[in-house]
Amino acid sequence: MGISVKSLFVAALAIGAFAGWPAQTQTTDMTFFATSVGGGDGANLGGLEGADAHCLNLAEAVGAGAKTWRAYLSTQGVGGGEAVNARDRIGTGPWHNAEGVEIAANVDALHTEGANNIQKSTALTEAGGIVNGRGDSPNQHDMLTGTQQDGMAGTGENQTCDDWTSNGAGTAIVGHTDLQGNTRGLNLWNYSHGSRGCSQSNLVGTGGAGLFYCFAIREG
Repeated sequence: MGISVKSLFVAALAIGAFAGWPAQTQTTDMTFFATSVGGGDGANLGGLEGADAHCLNLAEAVGAGAKTWRAYLSTQGVGGGEAVNARDRIGTGPWHNAEGVEIAANVDALHTEGANNIQKSTALTEAGGIVNGRGDSPNQHDMLTGTQQDGMAGTGENQTCDDWTSNGAGTAIVGHTDLQGNTRGLNLWNYSHGSRGCSQSNLVGTGGAGLFYCFAIREG
């Protein structure tokens, strides 16, 4: 019998309460977070629609659901679908984390090293928690993006796990919340390396858990 994403999140919150996660603060102003849990089926998120719904569900659980939430994910039009760039679907900014800290003033700053403020201490979950990084157990710093450092979709073959519908074939470009770990390349919040595959075990194997970023589009 399957377990719903909401059930998984409720369980995660219960565990977090005993683990001493930070108290929820300023969630009404929160417009950015790293998901505290993934969808549970590897990189099969139900496409962009399913990923956006996951963002909204997590935001609603902490009182920040009265916004239009979008997953920071690109698609490549695998199988004849639509190619979408992550940077084009998240609004114009500025964006703030669960503690009210600004992580970027606008889209250009978000995709410029030194101009954005995304790092381990600021890439907080919707509940204000810190995502485990390199040196923590388990390391979960890999964030699904399918995206190059400029926020555009990857150019290699199937770098979005069939546009976030596969838990088998393909691979996914991931970034690092803690900006470290890849000794052979970049360690950016949205771009570092490809996953081993799209299954939950493959995502875990390179330091992930199927997590991704969520941004709120500011209305008006």
